[in-house]
Amino acid sequence: MSEEELIEQLKTQIIEALSLEDITPADIDPDAPLFVEGLGLDSIDAIELMLLLERNYNIHIDDPKKRREVLTSVRTMAQLIQSQGKE
Repeated sequence: MSEEELIEQLKTQIIEALSLEDITPADIDPDAPLFVEGLGLDSIDAIELMLLLERNYNIHIDDPKKRREVLTSVRTMAQLIQSQGKE
C-alpha cells in the first residue's frame, strides 16, 4: 500500500474512532497538526489514536515522547506504520 493510500485509510479510521461528525477524510490535511491546531484533538483523543494503532496495526509505543512525535499528523502516523511494515 502506498503512503497516500495508507493516509486515506487512516483518515477514515480516525473519523470513525473519534466519532468526528461533520468531518470527511477530505477535510483532514495529512500534514496538519492533530492537536491544538488542525483537528484540535485532546489527550483523550490521543489515547483513542494509540488504541487505533495497537488494534489495527499492532503498534505499541511506551515512550510518551515518541507517542507525541508519532501523533503529530496523519502523515507521521502513516510513516511509522510503513516503517514497521504493518500496513
